[in-house]
Amino acid sequence: MAKKKIDNEIFKTLIEDYNIKDTNDIKDMLKDLLSGTIQTMLEAEIEHELGYAKHSMKDKTTSNARNGHSKKTVRSEYGNIDLDIPRDRNAEFEPQIIPKYQREITGIEGQILSLYAKGMSNRDIEDHLNNLYGIDEYT
Repeated sequence: MAKKKIDNEIFKTLIEDYNIKDTNDIKDMLKDLLSGTIQTMLEAEIEHELGYAKHSMKDKTTSNARNGHSKKTVRSEYGNIDLDIPRDRNAEFEPQIIPKYQREITGIEGQILSLYAKGMSNRDIEDHLNNLYGIDEYT
């Protein structure tokens, strides 16, 4: 994967948006970035599982459908992260990025944040982690 140079404007925007004044503010920002990436990956997983994008009924080839979300809190080195785990009506969906019953995500967060620091997009990070963990079924 090619290393991307991050535009300094991204950092300036994040500093302004999060009103960063100290390292605790930086941790809060990193926690939000981590949470957003994981949430995006979970949505991509359910989309792959069902075989169609949300609100795209014309592509639907299954009787299974989305069935809301379940709340889940996982521990990370940046504190607790609240996630909305997608569900399906047939209860066949098994999340890969954070498997059922897993409550701690230390380890993966460092990888995600490192990839952000290299300027990778959510989609690039998702592809990288899919390759890293051998989960390439929804790329």
